[in-house]
Amino acid sequence: MNRGFTITELMVTIGIIVALAGIGFPIVLGMKERANEAACIGRLRGLGMAMESYLIDHGNFFPRLQMGRKSGSGMKSVLEEVLLPYVDGPEAFQCPSDHEDYAETGSSYFWNHHASGLKKSRVVMMGMASGSSKIPLIHDKEAYHGDDDGTNFLFLDMSAGKDLEFDVESE
Repeated sequence: MNRGFTITELMVTIGIIVALAGIGFPIVLGMKERANEAACIGRLRGLGMAMESYLIDHGNFFPRLQMGRKSGSGMKSVLEEVLLPYVDGPEAFQCPSDHEDYAETGSSYFWNHHASGLKKSRVVMMGMASGSSKIPLIHDKEAYHGDDDGTNFLFLDMSAGKDLEFDVESE
């Protein structure tokens, strides 16, 4: 038996495995990030359902909320405190790709404080028509899903996605 031939075969086999792992690893990471992004959009839709329940309970008026908080304690007029009774638990406020903001503040999301205290049909933003369905209500605190278009939004019509568009009224 020739030991050199067996070692050569072993080295070729290891080389092939390493090459396949080098190709497969980025693909698996990309798939994981896509799954996290989809889960984040799902969480935003869940927050939208919670907000709809809140609106029903409060005459179609949004809560008076601060945009967010700097630490996990203190302010009670923030999204994660007001909507907590309408969700299954505090993890509803964590984007799966966020590993810092949620731990520090209790939420991965910011609230559009321009909607605070307004009737749903009266919300306006940056010249957009009153009640426009694409006014963002809740969004990621950071671009957790990459640099380009890495922020997810929950819109006034309670749809969620990445496509932020500003349709302004012309006079």
